[in-house]
Amino acid sequence: METTKKYDVVIVGGGAAGLSAALVLGRARRRVLVIDAGSPRNAPATHMQGFLSRDGMAPSELLAVGRDEIAGYGVELVNDTVTTLEQTAGGDFCSPLEVAYRLHLASGAAVDARRVLVTTGVSDDIPDLPGIRERWGRDLLHCPYCHGWEVRDEPLGVLGTIPGSVQHALLIRQWSSDVTFFAHTYDLTELERRQLDARGITVVAGEVAGLVVEDDRLTGVELTDGRLVARTAVFVRPGIHPHPDGLLASLGCRNDDTGFVTTDGTGRTSNPGVWAAGNVADPRAQVITAAGAGSAAAIAINNDLVQADTDRAVRTDHGLGTTA
Repeated sequence: METTKKYDVVIVGGGAAGLSAALVLGRARRRVLVIDAGSPRNAPATHMQGFLSRDGMAPSELLAVGRDEIAGYGVELVNDTVTTLEQTAGGDFCSPLEVAYRLHLASGAAVDARRVLVTTGVSDDIPDLPGIRERWGRDLLHCPYCHGWEVRDEPLGVLGTIPGSVQHALLIRQWSSDVTFFAHTYDLTELERRQLDARGITVVAGEVAGLVVEDDRLTGVELTDGRLVARTAVFVRPGIHPHPDGLLASLGCRNDDTGFVTTDGTGRTSNPGVWAAGNVADPRAQVITAAGAGSAAAIAINNDLVQADTDRAVRTDHGLGTTA
């Protein structure tokens, strides 16, 4: 890749949001580059659910199909990581009134873009306990809408870690009548305890030592005092933060009080040439929601570029500037 290669739109992140946006922009005959590090959040999961016509599909299969589709419209894709993102003066491929953006990659290359869409998702902070990482996305789960049906009516556990853990347990109760809340490091309020009791959710006090796995299947939760509670799946509400930290902030994009970038209804950030879609802007977005947000952002970006192209043509027609 040449270090001065120029694009109408560079999309950072090649998950459902990024690939959906690339599909729309490729069909709009824009010159598009997708930069993807190849480490999607749902990589440990064997299937994804709730995506109409794709229910049960492996996440890796969805991405493979998406990559093939965008290639058919001339969209370029590189496996790389953006290290820095900076705003520059408009180049010869922009309107005189536009700014441009330069993206520096881990490989040493750099590319320029008229518009940028960030779809890099989030990182999950899960408890540092034995067996947790190995079971993540398998039988240590976070989203009942993604995994609840597959473990319905089984003996389930919910690990108390952060605010919202009790609400998570009350939600999990929809999929099974046998739910145990492991208080672990979470301090239950009196109201929360009454809520759990009212829904028939057993509370186990004491810190968790780790998960018990036999024959590559979770069979229980072990506490530090030696107690063992049989469970076949455990849910945890992870702490989440945008990935990577600081990429959008480097362009002055404003965040909300939770640390996530603020956008308008199309995904546009406070920097007028930068959009964000998917979990990086909406931590609650599922795969199908992220795909829709990517499509909406792509339409808004193309409309914005059409307006910029029109403004440039009018200025040239009146002798106010030159075309690229």
